Amino acid sequence: MAEPAAPARPVPAEAPFRSPLVEGVRAYRLVVAMWVRSTLTYRASFAMALCVSIAANGLDFVAILLMFGHVDRLGGFTLGEVAFLYGTSATAFGLAHLAVGSLDRLGRRVRDGSLDTLLVRPVPVLAQLAADRFALRRLGRITQGGLVLGYALTVLEVDWSASRVLMVPLMLVSGAAIFGALFVAGAVFQFYAQDAAEVQNAFTYGGTTLLQYPPTVFGRELVASVVFVLPLAFVNWVPAAYVLDRPMPLGLPIQAALAPPLVAAVCCVAAGLLWRVGLRAYRSTGS
Repeated sequence: MAEPAAPARPVPAEAPFRSPLVEGVRAYRLVVAMWVRSTLTYRASFAMALCVSIAANGLDFVAILLMFGHVDRLGGFTLGEVAFLYGTSATAFGLAHLAVGSLDRLGRRVRDGSLDTLLVRPVPVLAQLAADRFALRRLGRITQGGLVLGYALTVLEVDWSASRVLMVPLMLVSGAAIFGALFVAGAVFQFYAQDAAEVQNAFTYGGTTLLQYPPTVFGRELVASVVFVLPLAFVNWVPAAYVLDRPMPLGLPIQAALAPPLVAAVCCVAAGLLWRVGLRAYRSTGS
């Protein structure tokens, strides 16, 4: 008599395919949540660090206030207009710094070989580096920049049409994306130079400081370089000219005010491609 056939084993369902982008966002969210919980465990310490960050970043605007204690206009701009430039630049940079500011540690990881531990994990390396040691105290820069921006919006004498109102959040989001792309590009440079965090800071921190002042106080060559080479002018100089009803830098057409989202998208794509090239070129320390 033939033995009964063994019941067929159920075929395990295959895990759903997730794109590297989806996996990266998920990993980033989980790591950030871990660091946020760790930070909020010591709430008093976090509150003090946040207050110190707000006060320290506020010194930059105090310097501007001191300037206006001696002049009525700076490069033809009033205090309210300069405060608008300052607030948009500081807030956009603060958002990018909060999200991906940890990338400036890449050079250190390359030197000590700790980057190798991230390469063996089944998670995109960029997401791990961006979320590593997520510093919630960086909200201080965003808060301080937002306060200055709020002050500017209350004192500016601007005809607030719907397009001008929508331009403000568009500036902040696009500017944060441009600064974020700059952080990624600076991290790629550290694959090759390793000890290059200060070079990266010259373009990130230096860039936001540059944009806090009117373009009219700088030479034409410098303005051209941040319009056509390193497009930081699209963080606030170009769209702010539309909001404040000022002439466009370098005589650009008024339609350039709508370009920040496109510029931000191009910068992000370029930074992503550069990241892939840099990561493929990385060679372990061998230690």
